[in-house]
Amino acid sequence: MSQVPMTVVGAQQLREELDHLKHTKRPAISIAIAEARELGDLKENAEYHAAREEQGLCEARVRDIESKLSVAQIIDVTKIPNNGRVIFGATVSILNVETDEEVTYRIVGDDEADLKANLISVNSPIARALVGKELDDVVIVKAPGGDIEYEIIEVEYK
Repeated sequence: MSQVPMTVVGAQQLREELDHLKHTKRPAISIAIAEARELGDLKENAEYHAAREEQGLCEARVRDIESKLSVAQIIDVTKIPNNGRVIFGATVSILNVETDEEVTYRIVGDDEADLKANLISVNSPIARALVGKELDDVVIVKAPGGDIEYEIIEVEYK
């Protein structure tokens, strides 16, 4: 199985969620199932079925997180000397050449991507255009509305 890149922060967030699911949510679900079982006939017991469904969702998420962590290649960009090249984990400020609009993105793994927090997937069109380029390079991003030119104005490894 191939490794999937993940930042240190992304891996830590998954570990924290896994810990919460295993040590807080699982016990709470077990208690809810036990309490619902005491209410009587399991065939018509909505509380029991809801708790069992929640248990199934919780266990599926635990397996999903464990699987992601098992194939994660955790990359700590702060330990890499900054040579101005855009790499996975870098924080990149770009300037739209046409509109002079500046935006800053951090290039992260697929599971960490959150556009509202300016975290873009390494597989996104913008990240694919940026990775491997250097400070002051001009890149063309192929967008649905047409090609967009950006100039790389800052590259940080933080």
